[in-house]
Amino acid sequence: MSTTVEPVTGRIHSWDLSTGVDGPGTRFVLFLSGCPLRCLYCANPDTWHMRDGKQTTVDEVMAEIAKYRPFITTAGGGVTLTGGEALLQPAFTASIFRRCKELGLHTALDTSGFLGARATDELLADTDLVLLDIKSFDVRTYRKLTGGDLSPTLNFATRLDRLGIPVWIRYVLVPGWTDDPAAVDGLGTFLAGLGNVDRVDVLPFHKLGAHKYDALGIPFPLRDTPAPDPDLTERVREKFREHGLRAL
Repeated sequence: MSTTVEPVTGRIHSWDLSTGVDGPGTRFVLFLSGCPLRCLYCANPDTWHMRDGKQTTVDEVMAEIAKYRPFITTAGGGVTLTGGEALLQPAFTASIFRRCKELGLHTALDTSGFLGARATDELLADTDLVLLDIKSFDVRTYRKLTGGDLSPTLNFATRLDRLGIPVWIRYVLVPGWTDDPAAVDGLGTFLAGLGNVDRVDVLPFHKLGAHKYDALGIPFPLRDTPAPDPDLTERVREKFREHGLRAL
């Protein structure tokens, strides 16, 4: 008696090709739909709800990746899953990474770490790199900025270190929110205590997603917040460097 195996499905927003910012080399970047956080500076509010995404199968995703496999392989790249929040759909994410590893493709997971407990050891075994977004190291600021708790992200960071999975930290620099020297110093101390942090990317806040809020008819909370000037950005990078971290 034969049994029919249902294909693994997920909901995606879109995909794109990028270089340098989503992992090493040229990347096939898949944006998954759905996110549990509501970061005030989010540039992709159109990815917040799973219901707004397109339902697709792992086979369909892999067919799209296959079109670009020679190009991304030659360019020293791979596949990055982001969102939204890729760990909101852990089975879908795990299945794509498993198939990517079978093809010899480098895999990167871009995540806030808020749902890190949903990442199985099997999923992480197929993950070559984690791009971990740490929004703030101050508990109260983190709550105000994202609507969530900081501790799951720090627990996930510690787990990744224990598993020996390389991490690139992403830190969005928002004037008046994430530029507090004491909080930056505290994060630097925490990261320096881990052995798997390859680099810290200090990303200046921008408003490139403001038009999406307008299109959705929702307010952009940080519309009047200025972008950080180059001197502030460099000071924050230097603060991380004081802890022996490579900050870019």
